[in-house]
Amino acid sequence: MFDLYIMESCPYCKKVRAFLDEKGIEYNKIDIADKKNEESLITLGGKRQVPFFVDKERNIQMYESNDIIEYLKTVI
Repeated sequence: MFDLYIMESCPYCKKVRAFLDEKGIEYNKIDIADKKNEESLITLGGKRQVPFFVDKERNIQMYESNDIIEYLKTVI
């Protein structure tokens, strides 16, 4: 399962979430409004930017909504 770090108000996060939902892809939504999640994001990715996508099975991590969607198209 994928992890997606988000902020509810972020339009780029909404874009990725809409794609995931449209394709019926399960994922863990991790909201960085929770300080613990924000710290985890910075530890993993090095910066406070969302969306941040993690595919643990393939050891892939990335920012940028368009890149995330293009990547997902190759693995689904």
